[in-house]
Amino acid sequence: MYDPTQLRTFLSVARTLSFTRAARRLGLRQSTVSQHVRRLEDATGRQLFTRDTHSVELTGDGEAMLGFARRILDVHEQAAQFFTGTRLRGRVRFGASEDFVLTRLPEILERFCHEHPEVDLELTVELSGTLHEKLAAGELDLVLAKRWPKDPRGDLVWHDELVWIGAQGLRLDPGRPVPLIAYPPPGITRELALRALERQGREWRIVCTSGSLNGLIAAARAGLGVMVHAHGMIPPGLVRMPDRAGLPEPGRVDFVVAHGRRHPSAQGAAHALAAAVLSGGDRLHRTGGRAR
Repeated sequence: MYDPTQLRTFLSVARTLSFTRAARRLGLRQSTVSQHVRRLEDATGRQLFTRDTHSVELTGDGEAMLGFARRILDVHEQAAQFFTGTRLRGRVRFGASEDFVLTRLPEILERFCHEHPEVDLELTVELSGTLHEKLAAGELDLVLAKRWPKDPRGDLVWHDELVWIGAQGLRLDPGRPVPLIAYPPPGITRELALRALERQGREWRIVCTSGSLNGLIAAARAGLGVMVHAHGMIPPGLVRMPDRAGLPEPGRVDFVVAHGRRHPSAQGAAHALAAAVLSGGDRLHRTGGRAR
C-alpha cells in the first residue's frame, strides 16, 4: 500500500523539517521530494506536514506515520536481505558521544547486531570533540556526536536547543561567579557555555570536570552547580534552570552521523549502521527509557 521510496523521503523530511535539506541528503530534486510526500499523503488520505515559506512541522498523523514508516522499511529490508541472500560482514569502529549514555542507543545497536550477526561492532564512547578527532585520524569508521556550529560535515540526525540544567530548587547568587559543571576540553557544550557566559560578561568558575556524563549528573544532582545540556535529553533528576537565574542562551546544537575514510571491509556495514541510527533518530531524544 505504501511505497518504500516515498516512506524514506517522508522520514528524511521528518528528521530535517526541511524539504531542501531532505532533497540534498537524498540526492533528489526538491520537487521530487515534494511529489513523494504528496503521493504518500494521497495514499493515506491524511496531511502529514503543515508547511509554509518559513517552516515545516509534522501533523498528528505525521507523528503517527513515523513509527509505521520505520517498521515498514525495517521489514522491507529484512525481506530483501533474506531473499537476495546478502549478509553484511566486516568490522565497524563506531564512536558515540557521552550524550547518548542514557538514551535508547543500546536498543538500536542491539537490533543492528541481531540483524547483522557477522558484523564485528566495536563501540567507543567519548566526548564529541575527541570522536571527531579520532574520525579524522582514521581511528573510527562512523561517529554519532554533536558537531560544532556551522560545521557542514555529517548527516543531520536532529537539531536541539541547549539549555542550562541543575538540581530542583537550585538558586544562583547573581553576585557570585556561575558554578559550572562541564566536560573537559575539547567538549563542545563546555566551549559553548563559556562563550555564552563571556558574551554576557558573567564571571564563572569550574566546580566539577568529568569526561563521564554520569559524573556530571552526580555533581549536578548534588547541587554543586549548573551545566549546559541538550533540551531533548535532560537526565532524570535534573531540571531546566528558570529564566530568573539570568543565565545567557547557550544556543543550539546539531547531532550528526559522520563517516570517516571508509575501508572496503567496513563500507557496507558502516552504511547500514548509519541508516539504522538515522531511522531511529527520534528514539535518541529519550532518557531513562522514557520520552521527554
